[in-house]
Amino acid sequence: MALFIVFLLFLVQTYGVSGCYTSIFSFGDSLADTGNYAYAEETKRSYDNFPYGETFFHQPTGRCSDGRLVIDFIAQALGLSLMPPYLGHSNKDFGQGVNFAVVGATALDSAFFEERGVQVMTNYSLGVQLEWFKQLLPSLCVSPSNCNSMLRDSLFLVGEIGGNDYNDPFFQSKSAEEVRLIVPSVIDIISSTITALIDEGAVTLMVPGNLPIGCSSSYLTIFQSQNKNDYDPSTGCITWLNEFSHYHNQLLQNELNRLRELHPHANIIYADYYNVAMELFQYPTRSGFKQDVLGACCGGGGPYNYNLTAKCGYEGSTSCEDPSLYVTWDGVHLTEAAYKWIATGLLKGPCSDGRLVIDFIAKALGLSFIPSYLGHNIQDFKQGVNFAVDGATTLDSAFFKKKGIRVVITNYYLEVQLGWFKQLLPSLCDPPSEPE
Repeated sequence: MALFIVFLLFLVQTYGVSGCYTSIFSFGDSLADTGNYAYAEETKRSYDNFPYGETFFHQPTGRCSDGRLVIDFIAQALGLSLMPPYLGHSNKDFGQGVNFAVVGATALDSAFFEERGVQVMTNYSLGVQLEWFKQLLPSLCVSPSNCNSMLRDSLFLVGEIGGNDYNDPFFQSKSAEEVRLIVPSVIDIISSTITALIDEGAVTLMVPGNLPIGCSSSYLTIFQSQNKNDYDPSTGCITWLNEFSHYHNQLLQNELNRLRELHPHANIIYADYYNVAMELFQYPTRSGFKQDVLGACCGGGGPYNYNLTAKCGYEGSTSCEDPSLYVTWDGVHLTEAAYKWIATGLLKGPCSDGRLVIDFIAKALGLSFIPSYLGHNIQDFKQGVNFAVDGATTLDSAFFKKKGIRVVITNYYLEVQLGWFKQLLPSLCDPPSEPE
């Protein structure tokens, strides 16, 4: 059985995750909206204009980026079509899932913010999106058993959500202490939504945390400070704002742990947007981006190319020549290149809560999680061993060097991993018995 797990590991790492899920249901805000807000509101917004969508779609699509979002890359990795927005489409378009996320959406509803004197962009809150899902679900199923099967084979992406619950009050001059008081309520809503989806039949749910807002061009502009102690010297990000994001993410992870205990049959996965994005700000050139990544690609000038009077897509703004070198697109949202980096980290790297495809395979076979080869001893390998390395390639670095391509992360390519396996194998086996 141990060797079976080793074989499966190579198979999964080499050929990806295509075919694991037959559909995706997505909830969230502008980090995931693929067009709902464009259908919902008659008033045109900046992201209805070019250069939004220029990189992949070559026209605006309602996505708040120059191209694809994390949800698009996940869909493509699973061999699915890009998720259509719920609004503006009919049931025949939802054969492989549907996207309920809306630009400007909050976890909490607008009444919560009105009571606190905060204006929100829209009331397509997480609760509203959940109701859309419940209303649509019966029409997607032929029978209750068919519905259970479809939901069991679906991936639910619950977020990112909560960012606007904090953006709106922060940008309306509420103090950090006031905004911090909102966080537990946001977590409660996310938790109740996850529970409701599980009650409906969802089995696999990916729940992203918040991005490091202290590295956002908009926050860096609005909260610009003369106090050097406000900034992380290694990145230039605002420390106290990133600490706020970390606070939200910690409370979210604590709640997900509680939900896992309550629903052991469900796979609740924390998607660590924060740390995978921080890699881009800490080591931009290693990740293929330009050195100064705090400025927006598209904007109206200023130290971080973010200007409230000349937002990207409006008169007075300009766009960079190569968005793939930038992390931030418009000062609030990321570029397609950055979203691809995040999606790749979630699907192939250590950027979820630690449970990857191989973990679920081990769990399904009744085995313990498979330990990594490096950093462990032979006594840990009774049920298998994991030779996979983040950033590994099939071909060695010499091949890429001849092609003028720099392998920036590691040279632990597939043949190296196979060599580790061959070296380890004799120690896993009992010595052959002596002939009598």
